[in-house]
Order: sequence, then structure tokens, then C-alpha cells
Amino acid sequence: MPSRPKLSARQVSPTSHRGREVPIEAYGLLGDTRTAALVGPDGSVDWLCIPRFDGQPVFGRLVGGPDAGWFRLSPAHPTAVSARRYRPDSATLETTWKTDAGRLTLTEGMVAELGGQLLPPTMLVRRLTAEDGPVQAVIGFNPRLGERHQPPRAQHSDAALVCTWSALAIALSTTPAATIDPGVPHTVTVTPGRPFTTVMTIADREPLVHVDPDAAWDALLDDERQWRAWCRGIDPRLPRRDAVVRSLLTLRLLTYSPSGAPVAAPTTSLPEILGGVRNWDYRYAWPRDASIGIGAFLGVGKQDEARAFMAWLLSATRLDRPRLPVLLTLHGKHPAAERTLADWPGYADTAPVRVGNAAADQHQLDGYGWILDAAWLLTRTGHHLYSETWRTMAGFADTVARRWREPDAGIWEIRADTAHHVHSKMMAWLALDRALRIAAHHRTAASRSRWWNAERAKLREEINRRGFNSARGTYTRSYGSDDTDAALLIVPQLNFDPPDSPRIRGTIDAITRDLDAGTPLLYRYLPGNDGLLGAEGAFLPCSFWLVQALARTGRPAEAHAMFNELITLASPLGLYAEEMDPRTHQHLGNYPQALTHAALVHAALALRDVGDA
Repeated sequence: MPSRPKLSARQVSPTSHRGREVPIEAYGLLGDTRTAALVGPDGSVDWLCIPRFDGQPVFGRLVGGPDAGWFRLSPAHPTAVSARRYRPDSATLETTWKTDAGRLTLTEGMVAELGGQLLPPTMLVRRLTAEDGPVQAVIGFNPRLGERHQPPRAQHSDAALVCTWSALAIALSTTPAATIDPGVPHTVTVTPGRPFTTVMTIADREPLVHVDPDAAWDALLDDERQWRAWCRGIDPRLPRRDAVVRSLLTLRLLTYSPSGAPVAAPTTSLPEILGGVRNWDYRYAWPRDASIGIGAFLGVGKQDEARAFMAWLLSATRLDRPRLPVLLTLHGKHPAAERTLADWPGYADTAPVRVGNAAADQHQLDGYGWILDAAWLLTRTGHHLYSETWRTMAGFADTVARRWREPDAGIWEIRADTAHHVHSKMMAWLALDRALRIAAHHRTAASRSRWWNAERAKLREEINRRGFNSARGTYTRSYGSDDTDAALLIVPQLNFDPPDSPRIRGTIDAITRDLDAGTPLLYRYLPGNDGLLGAEGAFLPCSFWLVQALARTGRPAEAHAMFNELITLASPLGLYAEEMDPRTHQHLGNYPQALTHAALVHAALALRDVGDA
């Protein structure tokens, strides 16, 4: 075998053949419901945390620069992508390049369902195939662990390249066998009928299992069949069903299967505006998002997933009850303090890169409403709450009854002074309303129900008196404010007012007018009005909430038109970030974002329920 030059990681980084930063929306998601990878159209895995979503990155180039690690499989010479897609109803990604020598296709995925097999919990399987002639390809494998981009201790065995960091290990095996050195490019020739397959396995404080690449490929194909079977049960009447299925698959991939925790996004610090400071760590579980996910899965008949989310909520909140934490780790613990990683350049040189999230210490009143509404949805669909579940929900209702008069940070987690956010007050009203509805199905002390009912009435009176601007004909962002808040687009779903009431219609019209970022996009509140420097992009979940609001208030034609426009703004693979640049339609913020995908599903459910426009 000819000798290969020993190049540094920086010399062989993906940046050297890109010429510019890969757009956020160009990344594809690979996942196994334990962790997730982001892979660019050049075949480079630029983000993967191990052994969990919130673990240390081993491929971190996305926000850490080339020294943070990457794993590339691609044509040996820069070639534009000719086709890229997920295989239908699956999490398996295909990327095809058309070279002068022939077509090269990379098919890749992670195995989610182990099915009792003696397989490691994380397997990243990648296969190159050629058509129309042999094609030269390059493999570059450069794992670097954690904050300091620690290179591994590497050794070769007959079965694999093994990279170790103390109690953590990675094995990379290939078929046909190839000698791969970390950080050094290796060229292979892929011929028709003879694929080149790699499998990367991970061990965290456990024995490292070597898996034959062909056996790993078979496991991936079997996993793909199970995803397709899961998708077959999704309602065929849903508008733009393909987009809804992709969103539901994304929500499942972002659910940490050992605990049932839904992670908000698999990334940290993807910027909400390029060159700004709004870069946050979203690799945690928000009870609010879990509750929204319950509604999305129940709406399409996926009851097991909905119940798993509720089970996580019960387990995760047990040490804080009756207080509801804003966010938790995947195992239901409080996250570490927020801090900045030194010398991490950030995506497109947009620093800081953060780990941890200071919003964990906030008081957010609205979360109680989301959770009790999810519990009511379960009750309404015939899932009688266990006694412990009802005790937990009743305790949350008690907390709301005691604390609704206090200001809070609100749904947008404003890092400034707290306020009396009207959306938070309405969600507090919802919490008490749903508790009373559930109480009709469970033994509840009459005095407790009377207390909830009295506080619900007082809260309604105060919202009407202090949270509605009669001159403008709209509910406002906070008491005494003239500003609007796109979070109020969920009001038609609450039964606080009749959906066709002038107050609801006025609020929808005011939000559409005041927060317009260019149809079909909306800002969540007036830009620059949150105590942080700089602006931000349009907030994608709000646009899907507007679709839902229009559908619920007798405007289905507008709702369908807007929904169809939003579908065209998805990434080429049907994924969405949290925000979008209104001018360029570039996706911004952590990606893919569970809240956006859940909002898409809820919008589709609302459109299904009102029928054709």
C-alpha cells in the first residue's frame, strides 16, 4: 500500500473544499432516538454528540470550526449534488453526486430500533455505491472530543480503527477493509456492484462492540422497514401528508428513547441572527414542548408516543413538584449553569457558543397550562389518568391558583425584567379550566374545585380588564402594553372566548399586521424589544400557529394558502429550524427545531378538521 502524507486536521477539514459555510438548512438529520448527527450535502458529518443528545461533541465542526472534528464520505474531487432525499417514510438519507466517471451515492442512517439484538446502542452506518463506472471517493475521519477538541488515542485492530478517550471509545470498520488514520484522507475506488460500507459504533463505560459493516447495513435496512410500518398508521386525510410525516419522524428522532424526553433541538448555539449574540443551547427537554408533542401525536393516533411523553413529565418533575421546571436534562435533572466555550468560533463566526441554559432558573407561568391541557387531551381521548398523574396535575393547578398574580418571564424566556404577560395569564386560566374538566372524571375535594373555579373567574376578569386594549381591539403582550405578541395566536384553541368573537378576530388581525415579516412569516414580538442586543429572524412556529388560528376562526382558504406557502420554505429535506431570515429565507437558530415541527403538525390537524377550503 502506498504511503500517505500525514496532514493535520486543519489541512484536511471540510472547510478546505467548501469555500463558504454550509447553510443551516442544507444539513440532513440522522438519528437513533438517543443522539443525532447533522450531515452536509458534501457528505461531512459536522455535528454529533455522544453518547446522548446533550453529551460532548465528537464531530463539532458546525460551531467549533475544523479542529472540532468531522467525518466525511464524498467524491474525491469537489462535485455538486445531483439529488438528495430521505427514502420514503424513513430516516435513511441518500445523497447522489454525478461525477465525470459516474454517479456516486451515499446512503446513511443510524439504527434506532435494536430489537433485542446484541448490538451497540449507537451505530452510524454509511454506504457508498457507484453507477455507470468506478468512482474515486475520499473518507476523512477526524473525531475530536469535547470542549478542548481532544484528539483520540488511536490503534488499529483486525476489525476496526479504535479511538479512545478514557472510558469513551469509538470503533470504525469498513468493507472492503481500509486502513483509516484519524485526520488523514484516504482514497477508495467504488465500483458498480461493490459498495464501500462503514459503520461507526460507540461505547460509553461499557465494552466496545465491533459490528461487521454488512451486518450493520442489514440492521439499518430492517430499521428502515420499521419506520415505514410506523408511518403507515398516520392519517391519509392530512393536508400535505408528506410534510406532516417528515415532521412526525423528526419529532420521534428528537425523543430520547431511554427516558421519553423530547429534546428541543440536537444542536447548541446555531445563531438566531448571523453576527449576533442570540446563540442558545437547546439540547434539553422543555415540559412545554413535551405537552405540545402529546397533542401532535394524539392527533394522528400515536397514543404510545403521547403516553411516553407524559410518563417522562411525571418522572422528570418529581423532585420539583408542585413547581414546574422550565427545562430539564434528558434524565430529568437540572442542567448545569450556562457558560461560554472559549475559542469556539461559532457557526459562520457567530460567537458565543454556549452550553447550559440560564432560562432553567426562570418562572414561566404558561408551562402549567400546556401540561394540564395535554393531560385533558389524554383524558378526553379515553386515557384515564393514573392516581399519581392526577395528583401531580392537581398540584400544578394549585400552584397556578396561588401564583397567577405574579409576573413571569413568559414563553419567550425574556432575559430582562419579568412582566405580566397576557399569554402567560391565559395559559394559567387554561390550567385551571383543564383541571376542572379533568376533576369531573376523578375524585376531587369539592373545596378544591371551588377554589380553582373562583381563581379561574378572577383571572378571566383581570385578563379582560388589564390585558385587552379596547382602542386597538386586541389582546396585548403584557398588561398596559400597546404591543402584540404572536404567542396569542393560540387563543382560539383555548375556549377563553368564542373563536368568532371580535376580540379573537381583532387579536389575529393585529398580530398579522404588527408582526408581519413578509408573508407568510411573523416575528414573535416587535424586534429589539426583549433586552438583548440586535435583532432576530422571523419565528417559524408562530406562522404555523397563525394557520391554526385562521382555520379555527372560519378562514380556511387563507389558512390553506398560508400552510402551502410555509411548506415551500422547508429545507430541501423537509426540515425546519426555529427561525428564518425574512429577506433571504435562510434558516436560523437551532436545527431541526422540535417546536416548529410540532406546530406544523397541529396546523395540519386544524386544516384536516375544517376540511377543504
